[in-house]
Amino acid sequence: MGRLHAKAYSQVAGAKLTGVYDLNSETARAVADEFGCEVFDSVDSMLERVRAVTIAVPTKYHPDLAEPFLRRGIPCLIEKPLSRDVADGRRILDAAKQSGAVVQVGHIERFNPAFIAMQRLGIQPRFIEVTRISPLTFRSIDVGVVLDMMIHDIDIVLQLAGTDKVTKVDAIGVSVIGDVEDICNARLTFENGCVANVTASRLALKTERRLRVFSRDAYVSLDYQKRYGIVARRSGNLGAIRDAVARIRSGEVTDISELNFMDLVHIEELAIDEGDPLRAEVESFIEAAAGRCAPAVTAAQGLAAVELATRIVESIAPQSLE
Repeated sequence: MGRLHAKAYSQVAGAKLTGVYDLNSETARAVADEFGCEVFDSVDSMLERVRAVTIAVPTKYHPDLAEPFLRRGIPCLIEKPLSRDVADGRRILDAAKQSGAVVQVGHIERFNPAFIAMQRLGIQPRFIEVTRISPLTFRSIDVGVVLDMMIHDIDIVLQLAGTDKVTKVDAIGVSVIGDVEDICNARLTFENGCVANVTASRLALKTERRLRVFSRDAYVSLDYQKRYGIVARRSGNLGAIRDAVARIRSGEVTDISELNFMDLVHIEELAIDEGDPLRAEVESFIEAAAGRCAPAVTAAQGLAAVELATRIVESIAPQSLE
């Protein structure tokens, strides 16, 4: 991810990629040569030279690496999740508050063109269903699938539900390759009545990233991977469905197989723009770092996602992981 962030900075107008630091000096040199920047030999050597940074390292190192920058008021884009636990997340939040430094959390699905298109509809969800499954990538096996993959959808669900007040969490998880969960399903009930069913697996045989949202007025289905979405509106379909029911009850239609539900429902494709989510995320961060807007995903929002992820992991019955 660090290399991808470096590439994005090198392409964004109004920003100059000053340099990179990596514990592996060969990795740092390769990235620096590719994108034409310096190699820093330490974090301390960066402090006087940079005006904003991306922190893209294993999650457990986030607070230790972020704090030196935050204490100096240097804006930080911290890859998701914000932290590995609530205590570390609060360390980051407190450091940012003390100096007034900007923190943006790298929840990249906020910048997925399909999600942006859905937000334009102004849907108020009553039920949300999310599936995020893929084969094992071997990248983040130091944490369970909730913090590795489901955290994306936890952030999106919190955004869609319009509240972080969750009254009930029911979850089950299965560990296959280690001591942490590799598969998890969680059912979340929010204070406002919204319910979300979220599934994540990193041991699937295929990759699927889907979001379905049900409201009183519409049904929306998104495919994050294909950047494709549809919407079926109540206002445009209810009359036709009720008319079909009336025809059945009156005897006008005697063979129900003559009616095809899909022929009755008008479905619209969402107008989804092209775009690179990571580049959009970096551009957004640069704007926030310059003080021209608020961060797209604040440290407080990142912490809320970690808090809910922690509740999900804690609610998994211990015997389900055995």
